[in-house]
Amino acid sequence: MKSYSLLLLFGLLSVCAWSQQTITASLTHDGKDRNYILYVPEIYSADTPTPLVLNFHGYTSNANDQMWYGDFRAIADTAGFLVVHPQGSLLNGATHWNVGGWTLGSTTDDVGFTAALLDELSNNYNIDQKRIYSTGMSNGGFMSFLLACQLSDRVAAIASVTGSMTPETYTSCSPQHPTPIMQIHGVVDGVVPYFGASWTRSISDVLAYWRDYNNCSTELIKTDVPNTNLLDASSASYQVYLNGDNQSTVEHFRISGGGHTWPGSFPSPGTNQDFNASLEIWRFFSRYDLDGLRGITSVNDQSALEATVDIFPNPTTGLLTIEALQAVGSPYRLHSIHGQLMQTGILQQERAELDLSKLPKGIYILSLGNMGFKIIKGE
Repeated sequence: MKSYSLLLLFGLLSVCAWSQQTITASLTHDGKDRNYILYVPEIYSADTPTPLVLNFHGYTSNANDQMWYGDFRAIADTAGFLVVHPQGSLLNGATHWNVGGWTLGSTTDDVGFTAALLDELSNNYNIDQKRIYSTGMSNGGFMSFLLACQLSDRVAAIASVTGSMTPETYTSCSPQHPTPIMQIHGVVDGVVPYFGASWTRSISDVLAYWRDYNNCSTELIKTDVPNTNLLDASSASYQVYLNGDNQSTVEHFRISGGGHTWPGSFPSPGTNQDFNASLEIWRFFSRYDLDGLRGITSVNDQSALEATVDIFPNPTTGLLTIEALQAVGSPYRLHSIHGQLMQTGILQQERAELDLSKLPKGIYILSLGNMGFKIIKGE
């Protein structure tokens, strides 16, 4: 396989002062020139293994549009990961990713192209090989599921926005490790139907497949996302299956009134603005590597995991202290016993304090990573 890239010059520089860069480059795979756009944040260091996010565009779209529409660049600037936006090839004059089924007639090996792209970037940048993730819009979401099935030895977790699994991907899926999955989808999506069709599996089928494969709990935990924007004509709920092998989860943002759009992106009909899909996806990705939940040495032992977390005082009348060394980087959510989301964030250090003083007296549920704790708030 012959390849070339505008990145070669940068790959020769093992130690240098990087500035923020957006690089358009190409490689040759199966005799075809394939393009991509790479975003390198200013804080990238060639001395530090760095996570990589694959961000696939939708059918008929392109890498540049996806870079702006499903935008991770501002997040990468502070979190320190690379983002690559591959460019699909043409099928009957339209850009596409060959995911089988409705891409009938395509002979493009996009899984092979992705593997070659990962090799190319790994040769030129210090990529953390355990922290490669895939996301995408619509056809790009289908592509991310295909990678979870056929390139899972290199992809730690995936997130699909308005995509799904083709019947062909669904029936021939062969992942090599428990794979954390996030699905973001509008119920009234008129392009990729939420409830499925002959050419695409329903979202409930997709969630059930990965729940069962990951050996998650069958209990579905649901929390309403605060409806902070009343002008978008939609609302969202966050749903999750917990406690999978290697502490994997299957997570879903279900958007009532949501269409075929990327939440938090440019305002348009059917675009939910109550949460930012890119931010939620990175929060999700950041918890995992190829071995499962990051920082956990006994990933199959839930009791051992919970023993590393100390939460006090409980009951509390105000401040709640969380000490959890191995859960640093994990998201937390505090919701009422009735499911109302009260607080959310990411545990940035091993000791953190939550101010519950303004909450009414009662029982709350604290979700930390894949763990759940009952919190009692007194007067």
